[in-house]
Amino acid sequence: MSTTAKPNIRHLSIEEITDYFESIGEKKFRVKQVWEWLWQKKALNFQSMSNLSKELRAKLEETFDFTSLSEDATQFSEDGTVKTRFKTFDGHKVEGVLIPTEERLTACVSSQVGCSLSCKFCATGYMDKKRNLVFDEIYDEVVLINEQAMKMHDKKLTNIVFMGMGEPLLNYKNMMKAVERITSPDGLAMSPRRITVSTAGVAKMIRQLGDDGVRFKLALSLHAPTDKKRNEIMPINETNNLKSLIDALNYFYKMTKSEITLEYILFDNFNDSFEDAEDLVKLYRQIPADLVNIIEYNPIEFARFKKPTEEKTAAFMQFLEKNRVNARLRKSRGKDIDAACGQLANK
Repeated sequence: MSTTAKPNIRHLSIEEITDYFESIGEKKFRVKQVWEWLWQKKALNFQSMSNLSKELRAKLEETFDFTSLSEDATQFSEDGTVKTRFKTFDGHKVEGVLIPTEERLTACVSSQVGCSLSCKFCATGYMDKKRNLVFDEIYDEVVLINEQAMKMHDKKLTNIVFMGMGEPLLNYKNMMKAVERITSPDGLAMSPRRITVSTAGVAKMIRQLGDDGVRFKLALSLHAPTDKKRNEIMPINETNNLKSLIDALNYFYKMTKSEITLEYILFDNFNDSFEDAEDLVKLYRQIPADLVNIIEYNPIEFARFKKPTEEKTAAFMQFLEKNRVNARLRKSRGKDIDAACGQLANK
């Protein structure tokens, strides 16, 4: 005898839940109660919905699935960064990071289990992609990291960055739905201006963001200022070259007026020369970017790259500043627990 999988209650719209409650003769106000538990009170199972009767909770459990992320392991850095490995209902593992500074509390969240892009400097790129995270799993990452922020700092998250494992624009629908739930008044009610989605550069989907009129910020993981060098370290550039990305970013800005940041990791003797800086200046002037984040490289065991000296980094920064590029050196956080940029690999 075959069995049919139960629908996941968090994948239903409020109208579908209303129809179900009407079909079992429940009062309409119960819909609002359940919806609040799902998206505002942050329940992770039916049994925690304490203002519903035991009978109703049992009926919901019988009718629907309610899968959620759970914390699998947590590491604490000397600088206050917290890395958490989360476990999905089907046994996969992904990582998220809480990054505290004096001004903000940021959650760095993953969008996929592993990654298919194989960037040569990124630990996640050496993992196989297992599957996309579903929107409610991404939402759970934010909820659980927010709980850590409240417990450790007595403050809510101020910012969210999609810079963890995976390429968010290759999980477009789930990323967009997660943002909708995070920003909705009947969800976490967070401002979209406090969310940044980082992409390795999928030109078609950057244009789609423009067509969809998103209000969150966009960051391009650039890391090399020419196609030749970018092809060496980011295979995605072979199908999404710099010209296509420049055109897509200009279209995105025209449609949304949302901020664009360029992310640029410095690699010793690869992209840190004055010639590289000059190429970066030329590229910067073709894009409506408000900021270039120059990022310290965090070594990983699989890659041949090294971090440049502080003197070379300072000289690179000075060249950008002299050429009126709004650049900021971003110091890495959580290096001692492999929680820094490019280090997430479920270690």
